[in-house]
Amino acid sequence: MRVFSGIQPSGEMHLGNYLGAVSNWVGMQHEDAVFCVVDLHAMSMPYDAAELADRTVRTAALLIAAGLDPDRCTLFVQSHLPEHCELSWILQCTATMGELNRMTQFKDKGRGQESVSTALFTYPVLQAADILLYDTDQVPVGDDQRQHIELTRDVAQRFNGRYGDTLVVPEHVIPPTGARIMDLQNPQAKMSKSADTSAGCVLLLDDARTVTKKIKSAVTDSGREVEHDLEAKPGISNLLSILSGVTGRPIADLAAEYHTSGYGTFKSAVADAVVEHLAPIQSRYAELVGDPAQLRALLAHGADKARAVARPVLARVKTAAGLLAG
Repeated sequence: MRVFSGIQPSGEMHLGNYLGAVSNWVGMQHEDAVFCVVDLHAMSMPYDAAELADRTVRTAALLIAAGLDPDRCTLFVQSHLPEHCELSWILQCTATMGELNRMTQFKDKGRGQESVSTALFTYPVLQAADILLYDTDQVPVGDDQRQHIELTRDVAQRFNGRYGDTLVVPEHVIPPTGARIMDLQNPQAKMSKSADTSAGCVLLLDDARTVTKKIKSAVTDSGREVEHDLEAKPGISNLLSILSGVTGRPIADLAAEYHTSGYGTFKSAVADAVVEHLAPIQSRYAELVGDPAQLRALLAHGADKARAVARPVLARVKTAAGLLAG
């Protein structure tokens, strides 16, 4: 079963991204798993060109450092394959204005702006092209992306209805439940780089001192017992989720071990475990960004693997749609 998933190039990754999503990608990687840094999608909103290039490099390096193996899966940068844009145009001739008008993310991102790019309106079709270009069977994304996968399925089925059985119609799959990591200063909100204070967000590239300071300053709850209780002890429950995520140990076992240790001792244990877990990721990341030629070679290798799948699919689509072979 071929799996496809993509990530926008933010250039940063926090503990919530990593434990909640990317670690699942690492567990799902195999020879038919395709992962893409979708830099073309990032152009649909105002951006700085130099920053986009830098964020793309750093995002790719973070994914590899976090455990994606370019020899086990296919990892590449979207813009390295023009086939994505070519298939997107063909699919735009199949999608409808009504369908795109209903996309809630377009409404959310465009709200309050005097003008938005046409790319922001049509990018769900590019996303459909990303998926359909690889004969994808399964798209593991959260419920917030369900509408986009439904559009992809509708467009593929409509194309097949008009031109014959050409495109694989993918299934939306809820990925394995990753750790739900909350803000250290506000355990009622998900960890996010855009929060009011950076103290609640642990970045994968934070140094050991910063990680320790953020975790030891985390908001806790009344009492002294370390227990997993999302309502009564959201702060401690969040720290237990983090400790479980970086150690692989069940939350119940950790709660039992630290039940009477006191919050100070428990926070120190969490901080030490996170620092230890992030050390090899940070070391691998430094190695990759310190050797741009090696990183380019890994991404070129991924693009070659992706192209070997994408070109025959695009050729099949163009033939079905009545386009002359070059």
